[in-house]
Amino acid sequence: MTEAVSRPTLEAVAARAGVSRATVSRVVNGGDGVRAPLAERVRQAVAELGYVPNQAARSLVTKRHDAVAVVIAEPETRVFTDPFFALQLRGISKELTAHDNQLVLLLTEGRDDHTRVARYLSGGHVDGALVFSLHLDDPLPGLIRDAGVPTVFGGRPGWGDDGHGAGDTRRTAEDPGVVYVDCDNRGGARAAVRHLVGLGRRRIAHLTGPLDQTSAVDRLDGYRDVMGEAPGASDPRLVVESDFTPAGGERAMRELLDRCPDVDGVFAANDLTALGALRVLRARGRRVPEDVAVIGFDDMLPVAEEADPSLTTVRQDIEEMGRLMARLLLRGLSGGRDRPDARDRTDGHDRQEARGATHGRVRTGPALDRPHAGGVILPTTLIRRASA
Repeated sequence: MTEAVSRPTLEAVAARAGVSRATVSRVVNGGDGVRAPLAERVRQAVAELGYVPNQAARSLVTKRHDAVAVVIAEPETRVFTDPFFALQLRGISKELTAHDNQLVLLLTEGRDDHTRVARYLSGGHVDGALVFSLHLDDPLPGLIRDAGVPTVFGGRPGWGDDGHGAGDTRRTAEDPGVVYVDCDNRGGARAAVRHLVGLGRRRIAHLTGPLDQTSAVDRLDGYRDVMGEAPGASDPRLVVESDFTPAGGERAMRELLDRCPDVDGVFAANDLTALGALRVLRARGRRVPEDVAVIGFDDMLPVAEEADPSLTTVRQDIEEMGRLMARLLLRGLSGGRDRPDARDRTDGHDRQEARGATHGRVRTGPALDRPHAGGVILPTTLIRRASA
């Protein structure tokens, strides 16, 4: 065992700088009222001694913990195998790190975990929470509201227009107190299905995500928007529910082929579902895209590019969504605007344009038909590759 090394104290810094302990405390904790020459002497003493502020003591002064909880309403087996979560966490981590904040990851495997998370948040360990992958019956929003923790949601909150659901929060996604970041799920789905129609496909199916999540519902609505434009084109047998996983995509594709062997186009609710569909089509002797054209959603690299064939998909900037969630939360905590403005809405749009693939792009605008004051909706882009 190594011996504990004594750390420089606030008193030691004060002695080195020739100032009072209170002056050092104000400088270290970002307070005002210290003349510039004195503040510089304190900072120099801090550097010379290698002083590191005690976070517990600092929190008593600043009322801040410089820590943010990231709550993912999924079991760890899903979080650590799905690259979507890695990308979103990377965006969040980058933004928090840039502002010297710690990320505290909380996962919910079941109902007992909801109580544990609520108890942790109520304990005053973090300054705010970023919450995503919610399900419609999830009690987390209500528990977090009761904990009084500033929160930004990833994805459009799914509790109903009457305010019921999601832990009976009595709030809606349109509530100005609800801040969230999402992508243009519905518009992206429309672009995908219109592309399949433009290719001459007539029996176009949709493998959905879990329909207790708003992203999956919005993508299904986008599919129905386009299929309803042609009389007789919509067939309820062409919609099969899946779960955003490759195994779920395989199950849904097998069920679809058994129901509708004449299918010639598939819009899968995400890239992982599309991968499962491609495996089944290959096993059944169906050529892609000659016999069946396939489109996914997410454009998760390298998943989409390394699919066989490479996957045409709807790109959403997952990392940017995470970054923007953290940015909005930190802005609110710092006393600035905690509501999105025009710059937030165009930021992601410009990044999409700069980073889009070269295979061809069709961009979409806001997914929702009416503005949501508390929501930032990032655009999506159709990336055309070999599968459609």
